[in-house]
Amino acid sequence: MRRIHVMAAVIRDPQRRILIARRPDNAHQGGLWEFPGGKLEADETRLDGLRRELKEELGITVISARPLIDLQHDYTDKQIRLDVWEVSSFSGDAHGAEGQPVRWVTEQQLNDFSFPAANQPIVTAAQLPDRYLVTPDMDEPELLDRIGRAVAAGMRLIQLRQTQLDDAHYRALCEQVMARWGDQAIFMLKGDQAPVMEGAGWHLTAAQLRELAQQPTPVRPLSEHRWLAASCHNAEELQMAEALGVDFVTLSPVLPTQTHPDALPLGWEQAHALLTRCRLPAYLLGGLTLAELNTAHHAGAQGIAAIRGLWPSSQ
Repeated sequence: MRRIHVMAAVIRDPQRRILIARRPDNAHQGGLWEFPGGKLEADETRLDGLRRELKEELGITVISARPLIDLQHDYTDKQIRLDVWEVSSFSGDAHGAEGQPVRWVTEQQLNDFSFPAANQPIVTAAQLPDRYLVTPDMDEPELLDRIGRAVAAGMRLIQLRQTQLDDAHYRALCEQVMARWGDQAIFMLKGDQAPVMEGAGWHLTAAQLRELAQQPTPVRPLSEHRWLAASCHNAEELQMAEALGVDFVTLSPVLPTQTHPDALPLGWEQAHALLTRCRLPAYLLGGLTLAELNTAHHAGAQGIAAIRGLWPSSQ
């Protein structure tokens, strides 16, 4: 089977807009938009290949880049690896050096353009941050104070996890949080009531994922305009999440944790192996801090999820 390694880039300007290019009308899936890139040559490193392609296509020189998402497509006669990096710094004036139309768009505007179906995980990854904060159980006044400081510090994705509350109190808390910060961050809720909370996403537990995935005709429980995530721990659950159409997953535990001391950690090697077959943005979870963020990126993850490793202190 032929193996083709394709590099692609989510390129950001100083305003965090993203550059997209339109495919020629006479090309395969012509007229659709895509993220710039091209085939990696046999003698190139991944980063060198990315730099060459973007110089040829856009006339820019990559200064800073890191892995974003790595997708594999198996066909009857070939296997394509779509290796996507995020370019955060470059020099030169980006333009369609090969005559292709290009546009700078915001993360939200990506939804207004038509991409090949295989690019949808890239669109999602481009819209998600690389840090996913999970809130620990605590009294409401302290929780609200620390959420406020986390949002002010730039945290954009937060799972509101409060296992000590009953459904009514949890819902009241969620409504208060959404009213105060719902326009500044993505909040992912937990529990059976989460799907009916306007404006918030839902993070499925592994048990909820299995229940939904094992229905005779699995149906995504939220509209495409609301974020849906799932907790996964193995290859089977990752496949279930993809089949159900979730937007992103957490994969855990990577390292030993205080919250689940009896859980057998995956370790970096196994986590990387699982992510090589995963077609969804994935946050690695379990014993991780910002010190492991770069390792997570190079293991194929969107970033890290954590309580202690990302939660601001009380002082």
